[in-house]
Amino acid sequence: MTGRSPRPGEAARSYGGRSLADRRADRRARFHEAGVELFGTVGFARVTISALCTEAGLSRRQFYEEFSGSEDLMTEIYDVIQQMTRERVTEAVRAADRSDLSVVAHAAIAAYIDAVATDPRLVRCLFVEVGGISETMEKHRVAGRDDWAGYIADVVASLPNSPCRTIDYRATAFIGSLIAVVHRWATSEQRPDRSEIIDLLSDMLLRLAADEETT
Repeated sequence: MTGRSPRPGEAARSYGGRSLADRRADRRARFHEAGVELFGTVGFARVTISALCTEAGLSRRQFYEEFSGSEDLMTEIYDVIQQMTRERVTEAVRAADRSDLSVVAHAAIAAYIDAVATDPRLVRCLFVEVGGISETMEKHRVAGRDDWAGYIADVVASLPNSPCRTIDYRATAFIGSLIAVVHRWATSEQRPDRSEIIDLLSDMLLRLAADEETT
């Protein structure tokens, strides 16, 4: 959690019928939405703290009570998008017929696309603006990519009819392809049908997993 930690007894205080913890959660949510809107349309480098405060309808003092700066907010936005997307994919995988790797792959890819690619602001925050901010942010981005690769590898290995038990670098290769394809599809004016992209990425994942048998 970023921002100042509440002092003893702070969370229990009430103002206007709402606890301080609830009020702070609301402020963070408003700054988060302001960041998604501005970083996702204007771009991180062009957004000032004052602009974020104006968009959120809050003060600079309130901003700095929650975040150390715009990079801190960007990091939280990136993490929230990643978590939301992971939860959507996990739900889709659980609901799919886990005896059929092809069905699972299609369900996972569809969930990923629907979670990310339907909002151009999320696409820009996740795939464009997060890059080049700082060395710390770049390490965080790479760690997020590696987490997704590990997640994909674990899902494939856990399926009853999985053709392999480890796809490690294959998973990393797939995540790179996934990001590139989804970003291009989400930002193109003329693009193929969503089902074609799901088929393309699902087939890539299945081939990467199956190739383990021959190595």
